[in-house]
Amino acid sequence: MKRRISCIGLLVACGIGASAATVAAAAPPAGYKIDEPYTVKSPDGATTIEQYLNKEDADGDWKWQFWVRRQGEFTLLDPEPALYPADFIFTGDQNWIIRIQKIGSGTLTLHLYHLTPRGYVRASKKPLGDLAWDYLKTRPDWKKLLKAPEYHDSAYPLKGLQENYQGYGVDWPANRYLLIGLSADADVKGRKPMQTLVVNGWHCRYDLQTGKFDVPAIFSDNNAKAVVARSPGD
Repeated sequence: MKRRISCIGLLVACGIGASAATVAAAAPPAGYKIDEPYTVKSPDGATTIEQYLNKEDADGDWKWQFWVRRQGEFTLLDPEPALYPADFIFTGDQNWIIRIQKIGSGTLTLHLYHLTPRGYVRASKKPLGDLAWDYLKTRPDWKKLLKAPEYHDSAYPLKGLQENYQGYGVDWPANRYLLIGLSADADVKGRKPMQTLVVNGWHCRYDLQTGKFDVPAIFSDNNAKAVVARSPGD
């Protein structure tokens, strides 16, 4: 009997130790410090996103982590650190977070997170910005461009999310869609005269319920002019 009690006590102690370790792990790693000016709160005040910076990365890079405080929990939003701070916007029902992430000089991408019983989690393996570019490449507009050059590309949210995009004259279900803009340019080497291939504000729509993209009719005229090849001086 004593041996059984001892074993039970050992298991309880191990359980407590594991629990304590889990709690201790729910914090930014050593070297990361909060950068208060980048803290963002949801419109209802229930969620706070804190951004932590490590200036002493082994590779000499700055690294950012994004942590979420919600209902007494403190969790890492995304396991992959970023090289820059980010902007965050929430859908009106607070069920989705859109992260607007700088990835280089003048370039942006988007990440999407969905509220679940486990908190906010990534909505897809790829960044939402990458998925939007993948969608453009399936569209006839993409055929206007040569496929060889490297692009300096950006994906960004269009204005109007909080007003459900009423400024576009639409009456869509609330908290259903995200409107995304894409822009990029690349010089075509070896071409005479040299051309710059431009994607200048190509627009699409992402359905938060189905996870699919489309192009509403309101963007037809815009998108017809958004993908062009330009020579110097144009």
